[in-house]
Amino acid sequence: MVSFLKSLVLPPASLFLLALAGLLLARRRPRLARGLMGGSAILLYLLSTPLLSTQLLRGLEHPEPFDPTARPLRAQAIIVLGADHQPRSPEYQVGETLGPMSLERIRYGAHLQRVTGLPLAVTGGLPRYGSVPLAELMRRALEEELGVGVRWVESASANTFENARRTAPLLIADGIECVLLVTHAWHMPRARSAFEANGLRVIPAPTVYESAPRWSPRELVPSGKALRKSAFACHEWLGRIWYRLRYGG
Repeated sequence: MVSFLKSLVLPPASLFLLALAGLLLARRRPRLARGLMGGSAILLYLLSTPLLSTQLLRGLEHPEPFDPTARPLRAQAIIVLGADHQPRSPEYQVGETLGPMSLERIRYGAHLQRVTGLPLAVTGGLPRYGSVPLAELMRRALEEELGVGVRWVESASANTFENARRTAPLLIADGIECVLLVTHAWHMPRARSAFEANGLRVIPAPTVYESAPRWSPRELVPSGKALRKSAFACHEWLGRIWYRLRYGG
């Protein structure tokens, strides 16, 4: 139910609901109806442009990438957060596998593990449409495909704060106090806050930065990819507001 309501609040569903409200009010409140339908169309266009979607994500990003060559390295472990999964992947002769965002994160996590030699933790619970916890899919990909061992697997969390609440005790029990945290650059501020609220010192290790858009008419041409990025940005802003209200951070 929570996922369904969240889908309705985020674009593009929220924009279609706005237009539908305008359509229903067309006879009784024609001016308001035109405003709602016109506004939804304008917002849909703007959120579908690469120019706006890139800027929305860039405004969320942790500003500095991690430098693994910097010394001294205070971190004692690496935590990689799960993101998405692919419920059907017959080309691999398996039922489920990781989605593209999760793959981007574990790829960088594997890179950091090779550079630093630090032990690795993965976190992520049961996907919305799946039977294998996301953390288990991450562990398999890291060990079987990328050749990197995983020491801790947290497979019961449903969101970023639960990632932190359930993973932190596993590491703290093993004497870990400071970690490298791997997630997307636009997701890092919220993730860092959640893990620090649960007792770990965090050194951000963000991945997948958005490039600054170069002005061209193409930046104003709407695309599904741009709309998807805008939806991620809206989700992240709402997530930050919700976490501040619910968890106080």
